[in-house]
Amino acid sequence: MAAAEVARQGEGCRTVPLSGHVGFDSLPDQLVNKSVNHGFCFNILCVGETGLGKSTLMDTLFNTKFEGDPASHSQPGVQLKSNTYDLQESNVNLKLTIVSTVGFGDQINKEDSYKPIVEFIDAQFEAYLQEELKIKRVLHNYHDTRIHACLYFIAPTGHSLKSLDLVTMKKLDSKVNIIPIIAKSDAISKSELTKFKIKITSELVSNGVQIYQFPTDDESVAEINGTMNAHLPFAVIGSTEELKIGNKMMKARQYPWGTVQVENETHCDFVKLREMLIRVNMEDLREQTHTRHYELYRRCKLEEMGFKDTDPDSKPFSLQETYEAKRNEFLGELQKKEEAMRQMFVQRVKEKEAELKEAEKELHEKFDRLKKLHQDEKKKLEDKKKSLDDEVNAFKQRKTAAELLQSQAQQAGGSQTLKRDKERKNNPWLCTE
Repeated sequence: MAAAEVARQGEGCRTVPLSGHVGFDSLPDQLVNKSVNHGFCFNILCVGETGLGKSTLMDTLFNTKFEGDPASHSQPGVQLKSNTYDLQESNVNLKLTIVSTVGFGDQINKEDSYKPIVEFIDAQFEAYLQEELKIKRVLHNYHDTRIHACLYFIAPTGHSLKSLDLVTMKKLDSKVNIIPIIAKSDAISKSELTKFKIKITSELVSNGVQIYQFPTDDESVAEINGTMNAHLPFAVIGSTEELKIGNKMMKARQYPWGTVQVENETHCDFVKLREMLIRVNMEDLREQTHTRHYELYRRCKLEEMGFKDTDPDSKPFSLQETYEAKRNEFLGELQKKEEAMRQMFVQRVKEKEAELKEAEKELHEKFDRLKKLHQDEKKKLEDKKKSLDDEVNAFKQRKTAAELLQSQAQQAGGSQTLKRDKERKNNPWLCTE
């Protein structure tokens, strides 16, 4: 389609014959040398339930043992774990990032299991967009963490896709290139595997899930990609164990009943997956991520910010006008919020003042009650003190009168005794009496 468009654009061009060799035919070599010197990055997201062999398959795909700490699968929710490795093959450097979903499918309630994955993918898009919007961009040195391929591991049940798989793939198909694979495909028979593939494809189509289709617009890979599209989803087996089969050491899995060879296309589709993912379509996956998924995210984000390509009159949209309009809209909303907060503050102050006045009134009333009660108590105490003082005075008066009477009585008794003694002296005869 792109080649036809280029041909149509070039129909009216005039070809100028060259008088000698110029040298721009070396431009592809220059691009290759520059790309090789700079290196490449590729990011894979592995989504699948615990125990489907995601880490083992990654080790098998890139023929290496990736170092990493084993993840705990007792998490309350789904967590994404990212590891970056620097690989070199011949003179080509590859910065490979593998993102695994820890705890996916382990929870009883799996309703929101897809949300952390979607948020992670959007976060990588947002980071790239923020780098693009900077005044001083360094995209040539920027580590692109956008997900280029999502390997979705399907459990080899042989029946149908789980609701969790359908919901998750439906949420991810507009954000990442999904390549469904049947993990541990040696767990079911050949005939069951064929029926399982047909069932999966039918369910994906009926539920509107868009998976990645290997491109067929390039003539050099159109035939092989068209054939491989018919083999989706790939049924794969992973193993880092090498066994001697015949005169060769091959990656295989040893069972009591026999040996499964990982790189034998009659045993599984591992070779097909490796060919399509790494050797043939890795650059297309990177390009699709940038031109399709990231552009969709970027467009939606910029539209949310108020940016458009054309105005209602189909004229080019001015970035400055858009910025000013958005700025004025933001300032207007800010003033409205500020006024609303001011009104709320004034209302709260009035309510608080009313509450304080009511409390002050209650305190005054309580003070008056206590003051009156105090005065009544004071009056009672004063009356009681007065009565006690009166009683004390009366008691003192009675005491004084009693003492006076007692002294008078003593004086009267003394005078009578003196008179009697005188009489005795004057009349001796009284003594004999």
